[in-house]
Amino acid sequence: MALSINGATAEGNGPSALKDGKIGYVLYYKHWALHQTPEGKTECPQGFNDGPREQFKILFPDDGQERTLMETQIARESEVWHPSLSKEPYEFIEVVGKISRGLDLDGQSTTEDFVSPTGEEGIDNQLYRTLGCVANFRGPDGTAYHFENSFMQTYNYNRFLIELSGVDSLIDDDEIIVTTYRGLDYLMTDASGKDFIPGGTQRIDMRWGKQFIQEFKGKIVDGVLTTEAADLDMPWSSTFATSGVHSLRGVRFHMEITPDGAEGLMAGYADIQDWYYHATTTWSTHHQSYGQESSPSIYRAMHRLADGYPDPDTGKNTAISMAIDVKFKQAYLINPSQGSPEQTLDRVAYAE
Repeated sequence: MALSINGATAEGNGPSALKDGKIGYVLYYKHWALHQTPEGKTECPQGFNDGPREQFKILFPDDGQERTLMETQIARESEVWHPSLSKEPYEFIEVVGKISRGLDLDGQSTTEDFVSPTGEEGIDNQLYRTLGCVANFRGPDGTAYHFENSFMQTYNYNRFLIELSGVDSLIDDDEIIVTTYRGLDYLMTDASGKDFIPGGTQRIDMRWGKQFIQEFKGKIVDGVLTTEAADLDMPWSSTFATSGVHSLRGVRFHMEITPDGAEGLMAGYADIQDWYYHATTTWSTHHQSYGQESSPSIYRAMHRLADGYPDPDTGKNTAISMAIDVKFKQAYLINPSQGSPEQTLDRVAYAE
């Protein structure tokens, strides 16, 4: 007698997790999409940016001049919470390479656009130009790079789900719906506790998670899922399980999809004010210092490089193009507003 756990097998090789035209996935890996070369030699030939401590030494050198606490530490912390666009006395290093992960969001190819690693032109990812030479966001050693992903895996507040519905095939289907949710449960791992696996169960948060529900029209071509654009609130808490959210504009998915998982990109625009508020409320100046991340400098760079959603009154762009590297595992989704789905009673299937 053979035992098939969770039905998360490949098509044509036993039961499939795709049932009644639906299949669910849970996010287990996410990073801002930054194309990196060894030691940043290509994209950051001038090196990496200074952080709060290095900038403090430039502004207030040990030259024997007496300065008050108000004039130094408090003044700098005030700049974090009330940033301006005035010129700083030090240079902010932006990415200069032409290669970037991301998507063509506006259907245009300009001098500001990148080329994807596979040669696609017109890639919009100005957030990469902003953060690519900030050590905190670079892998694998960046503090933010490490902990934002680790906290996503640890804190259930961050449990991000997608459900595909109207699916006839995970290979080719010209019309499907992708719905996002926030989940309530831990990620499922193997016996080591280190590797995430398909087949877990996730309850959908229909009480406190309604702001994370969004629908995207999509299609699947040769096993690649793509969607049209829609705005999305994405749970993104960081230190100490803070309830962080990123409000993203014009988001679209581009992922290779299988019965066991999905991997690829979510791309769109990040609202600058929202992104900056998230950064300063979830990472203190102390923590940002470990990765040479200066919030006031990043704020100026984001406004300088903004390329989307112009303010109707001033004409200035309020959002910046971005992309997120994402990986999902298949999961059975339970919607409490619809009762327990039949598939949850069939988690273990036996075959003679």
